[in-house]
Amino acid sequence: MFELFWLWLGAIQRLFFSRKRLLLENLALRQQLVVLKRKNHRPRLRALDRLFGIAIKRLWSDWKDCLLIVSPATVVGWHRAGFRLYWRMLSKGSASPGMRRIDKELRNLIFHMVAENPTWGAPRIHGELLKLGFDISERTVSRWVERAPRSPEPAKRWQAFLENHREAIAAMDFFAVPTITFGLLYAFFVISHDRRRILHFGVTKHPTSCWVAQQLREAFPYKHGQQYLIFDHDTKFGNEVESAIVNVGLTAMRTSIRSPWQNGVAERWVGSCRRDLLDHIIPLNERHLKRLISEYVRYYHEDRTHLGLVKDTPTGRTAAQKNGSKVVSFPRIGGLHHRYELAA
Repeated sequence: MFELFWLWLGAIQRLFFSRKRLLLENLALRQQLVVLKRKNHRPRLRALDRLFGIAIKRLWSDWKDCLLIVSPATVVGWHRAGFRLYWRMLSKGSASPGMRRIDKELRNLIFHMVAENPTWGAPRIHGELLKLGFDISERTVSRWVERAPRSPEPAKRWQAFLENHREAIAAMDFFAVPTITFGLLYAFFVISHDRRRILHFGVTKHPTSCWVAQQLREAFPYKHGQQYLIFDHDTKFGNEVESAIVNVGLTAMRTSIRSPWQNGVAERWVGSCRRDLLDHIIPLNERHLKRLISEYVRYYHEDRTHLGLVKDTPTGRTAAQKNGSKVVSFPRIGGLHHRYELAA
């Protein structure tokens, strides 16, 4: 009874349907039947099936009523994916400068500029690229600046800061040296940051503030280029030392407690002195140690190359011109080290 009722109701409804609507409904249903008749356990939609779904959505307002194997949200997703694909293809084929893809070399150049100039923004980098002859929009530069790696830049900025101020910085420190009679001597030194030069050194058994103040007056007897003197919180650096620092025209800069890395240049020289000299020799007394350090300082200034100075010496060692001459060695510090020169 109910089946007959729905059959007559469908027949009456079809009488009022327009021929166009009926054709579209039949076309949609037939297309879905084709998908279902494929020899697969689960119907698989192909690219043409998706295109048909997108087309029927645009041509027929009641397209949702005849969907059987997919949901309306799926068809809408196909349409959006096609929309993105369409504009992506247009963007790749566009001749506009802001739309074209830049090559890898230009991207690496932008990353290099960002790494070397952390305070520059996209407009500054874009201006440099224009001066170099690159036809590129500022918007494109801005996108690649945002993608630039931001790795170890704080360390580089500190390195640049120190290099710009190292001519005005000096440092001082003590290190202890045991003698052959189980005594303890204290070596004092003042080092300049610009070329790692040892400005002054001294050796004593009883370091006091007054003794250190006298060493500072000997280290800076005349007008000098340094403005700051770095030192730690050692008890040997008392009030007399701070007064002497002011009298010689320097500004005292104490490091934080238990922070030897803040006086890294002085600590590095102590390590070099121990590795190159004190780990191989036991001093006899104060006079012997002073002579050894004096020889080492001469070797350190004139012969020993330094990584911090791009493998040069503090006093500047001229490279010889290779002309086939014989290489001759000259012993330094009693034969612990040698200097090599071309024979005349």
